[in-house]
Amino acid sequence: MDTKDRRLYLAVALCALVPYLPALWNGFAMDDLYIIVWNPLVHSLQGTWRAFGAPYWPPDLGGQMYRPLPLATFAVDWAIARGHPAWFHAMNVLWHAGAATIVAALARRWSDWTTALVAGLIFAVHPVHVEAVANVIGLGELMAAAGVCLAVYAAVVRQDVLLSGAALVLGLLSKENAVVAPALIIWAWIVGLPSRPPPPSRRMLAFAASWVIIAGAYLAVRGIVLHPYARLQVTAPVFLGESAFAGRLTAVAALGDVLRLLLLPLTLRADYSPAERTIVRSLLDGRFAIGLACLVLWAVLLVRAWRRQRRAEAYGLGWLAIAFLPVSNLLFSTGVLLAERTVYLPSVGLALAAGAALARLPVQRLRVALALIVVAGGVRTALRTPVWHDDFSVTRSILEDSPASYRGPARMGAIYQSHRQPERALAALRHAARTYDRDPSLFIAGADAALTLGQSHLADSLLARAEQLCYRCPGYYRTQALAARSRGDSAVADSLLKRMR
Repeated sequence: MDTKDRRLYLAVALCALVPYLPALWNGFAMDDLYIIVWNPLVHSLQGTWRAFGAPYWPPDLGGQMYRPLPLATFAVDWAIARGHPAWFHAMNVLWHAGAATIVAALARRWSDWTTALVAGLIFAVHPVHVEAVANVIGLGELMAAAGVCLAVYAAVVRQDVLLSGAALVLGLLSKENAVVAPALIIWAWIVGLPSRPPPPSRRMLAFAASWVIIAGAYLAVRGIVLHPYARLQVTAPVFLGESAFAGRLTAVAALGDVLRLLLLPLTLRADYSPAERTIVRSLLDGRFAIGLACLVLWAVLLVRAWRRQRRAEAYGLGWLAIAFLPVSNLLFSTGVLLAERTVYLPSVGLALAAGAALARLPVQRLRVALALIVVAGGVRTALRTPVWHDDFSVTRSILEDSPASYRGPARMGAIYQSHRQPERALAALRHAARTYDRDPSLFIAGADAALTLGQSHLADSLLARAEQLCYRCPGYYRTQALAARSRGDSAVADSLLKRMR
């Protein structure tokens, strides 16, 4: 590595670090509380190895997902920092700087120095990454992205089967969306990136064999760990009670939001829930037309780049689609309609494609464009980062940024209840239920507030409504019971668990 390349990677790393310095003053927020603060597994160094035999979400909260590496990392961080959030946030920021540097290294191997600088800086300062970096549990996104990028680098640039396989394992054990790595490697061979020619057939077969072995081992272990929770299904609220056809239409419509977040992320949201985003049931719905137009635009850009032999640009556009597909709800429904953290890995493709495109500008125009991107992106990122300071800050942002969403009032209800204001909690939860009445957690949380007020009959009626929406839904009961115990209301927690059928 020459001096010029060192300066490149140092510039990218610094631009990734500086906008996130405010995160060091953030605390734990939202799912951080369940995964880290209230999770005994990560409060001991034993959790470092026990994480590989445990679900990501604590068993009392449903036991879904298998992401042992973030859990193991949290256990180490807890032991080092004694639970102080600044250390956790510092680790996230460092992982993001590392991922941005790897993105620049990929572009450097496939194109020139200028393209690598532009791609690395775009990824470093892009505001859509704030949720993944500034919220501690976003570590899974960061580790998975780093694993995927390293797997692609090792396969395409180094043609190293073992190193690429190890990076793939790192990604898969961090988050499930790392499964796209083999497809990204194959896409690189198809495009014919100008780093090294595609490997010979025997080496390709070795890569394929390693993927089969890794996938088999991963699925076997994952299946064993998650088997007790196999009947639990996680579905985005907007899809509850809706047809698969409507779900796919809604997923296409959401592409309009994805394009906006990638190209003009002025408005960022911690929540895209009903009624802020509603189901699309007709092909004539304008939201579907906008999403379809975004899909057509992507296809046109890809074909154009392909025909003009702009390989790095075409590869980046392909990366964007391949990496987004597992979280897009286009093939199957996931736990969320859209979350900004899930765009972290797909945005690598945007950075690669935009880096290659902008590098063709005249030098003076490129300097102006790059300065605008770094300053605007860095400032927007720095201003957004404190939103994730704590639960109240995030909830306030939901109320401001997504005023139609039922999640804002629902979260305010939880905050009121945690501060022993059950009357206000019940009022907020009723407001949320009037906005969207298909989420059983609203009624179970309302029953918690009613029991705190001594209104057992109201609690029973609310739980009856919850049971209509979610037959035998112990995860919701246990989550609410945990919240009750955390504020010291053991009697209410016991009452909720006794009512659980």
